[in-house]
Amino acid sequence: MSEMIRSFIAFDIDSEPVLRKFSEAQGILVNTGAGLKLVQPRNIHITMRFLGNISLSMIDSIHEEMNKVSFAPFDVEIRGLGAFPSLKYTRVVWAGIRKGIDELTNISSQLEPRLQGLGFRPDRKGFSPHLTIARVKTGRNKAELVRCIEELADYDFGVVRANCLKLKKSVLTPKGPIYSTLREVCH
Repeated sequence: MSEMIRSFIAFDIDSEPVLRKFSEAQGILVNTGAGLKLVQPRNIHITMRFLGNISLSMIDSIHEEMNKVSFAPFDVEIRGLGAFPSLKYTRVVWAGIRKGIDELTNISSQLEPRLQGLGFRPDRKGFSPHLTIARVKTGRNKAELVRCIEELADYDFGVVRANCLKLKKSVLTPKGPIYSTLREVCH
């Protein structure tokens, strides 16, 4: 049996000012006393497609299909907080994307049929551009958390340049996931 790798395709966030803003917003969320598991700022990314477990032999095929996706570098404005599936049933706290949605959606719509051509099932959730910054683990202080998310609905995280689409490996550990880049397509 060949080794399986948990993987996804994403744009990393490598702007120090934006990473600092993620930390600041997370600090405000933590102060609500809600039961949260924070995503380490350096691990925050824009997921283009979660792939799940892939074999080592699939890496080059996926990279080949990523190379066929056409895009020019573009700016992504990150602004505001929200929650999945809703504020009433908060499971994930996300930072929103204001500028760059059209470009990200275009990349996703090019990527999806290429991945299905490799045997991946259609993405059942569909593409929703966002950045996960925290997961809600308990209902503790939920009303306070919701109030905080609403107050930060227009929080300005800044702008990042999206120019490298990356195939990422995710190793789950008790201290949180460890991500590494397997392949990338940069413009």
